[in-house]
Amino acid sequence: MTQIQAARQNKITKEMRIVAKKEGIKPDLLRKKIAQGLVVIPANRKHKNLDPIGIGFDLKVKVNANIGTSPTKADVQIELKKLKVAVDAGADAMMDLSTSKDIDKIRKKIVAKCTVPLGTVPLYQTVVEAGEVDKINIGLYLDVLERQAKDGVDFFTIHAGVTQKALPLVKKRIMKCISRGGSFLMAWMRDNQQENFLYKHFDKILDIAEKYDITISLGDGLRPGCIADATDKAQIEELKILGKLAQKARKRGVQTIIEGPGHIPLNEVEKNVALEKKYCDNAPFYVLGPLPTDIATGYDHIAGAIGGALAAWKGVSFLCYLTPKEHIGLPDIDDVREGVIVTKIAAHIADLAKGNKEAIARNYKMAKAREKIDWKEMEKFTVDKEKFLKLRRQEVKKNAKLGKAKYCSMCGPFCVFKTFQ
Repeated sequence: MTQIQAARQNKITKEMRIVAKKEGIKPDLLRKKIAQGLVVIPANRKHKNLDPIGIGFDLKVKVNANIGTSPTKADVQIELKKLKVAVDAGADAMMDLSTSKDIDKIRKKIVAKCTVPLGTVPLYQTVVEAGEVDKINIGLYLDVLERQAKDGVDFFTIHAGVTQKALPLVKKRIMKCISRGGSFLMAWMRDNQQENFLYKHFDKILDIAEKYDITISLGDGLRPGCIADATDKAQIEELKILGKLAQKARKRGVQTIIEGPGHIPLNEVEKNVALEKKYCDNAPFYVLGPLPTDIATGYDHIAGAIGGALAAWKGVSFLCYLTPKEHIGLPDIDDVREGVIVTKIAAHIADLAKGNKEAIARNYKMAKAREKIDWKEMEKFTVDKEKFLKLRRQEVKKNAKLGKAKYCSMCGPFCVFKTFQ
């Protein structure tokens, strides 16, 4: 029985109780939201060391971090270090996007060390094993899906909304398709003159998802890759299809979230969230960024946090991080950490704006600590304790008096709190 099936039968699962406690809400209220498809708990029965989380309506905004090998860099030990750094920095979920050889071995090692929900894009492994995009098919895909499910993957990105209808719609775009999974399927459909086999055989995918209680993350294969392509016909057409697929998944008792853009200007963020809620019946929304500009290379994680904070305030439940390496290359360990921290700040800003009691209390305690110039208390409530301590040490090293002083180097003895208490 899946989480949504249990919820519909008025059963409160162990995972529901854990999530309810974390969120500070009553278990039965959480159960009702899961039954409606407003909240998901990605929790594969095979993921034994999982500490479950909830994603969705009225819960704290969650953050995902991506790791994984590439054809040019394939060191699983480095990916495991990224995993640890990301979770330690506050990542609520992880995705393994490995595209090198030995993906099964890599994934097993990552699952064994991953205590948060783990997601994958099964199409990547399907293409790697097929050798060429033209050779992928539903049989190989389902085989990969079953293997990943048995290993304990909690959520799958499924690009089932990229259909034949999209081929003429992307012709006017500057960037026809910037989703890796979407591009694989667009090329396959064009070359084979057939409908997307993920769309065509979606019921078979649901069979495996239901069997292991895997959450389906309906991928945005046609998300815009630049501001000029934002909120166009191709993107909206796919979103409508994702809404219909989400309805089908829910009826089967499979938990579902919807993936979204992508590059969109700040003035279109709220509109995009509203469109997802409209077409996808308020399913939890999972966005990359969104990026409100194309020119922040090296700082895309900051630009994405700006878009993400607004999107989450307006109803997005799940933010996928960006790193300083976005649009440049594979992130290293430091990039991963920085990406998580910046995105956690965006999520917290949204939680605060939505009136989350825990977020409000944390800010209140930080304000009291600053008013008292209590450095140890400030450390407790800051998002990045490591950087806080590093900067403090640097200041004290420059001036030893600052170690015990009740002021910082900005105002010195003219500190506002000392001037006017």
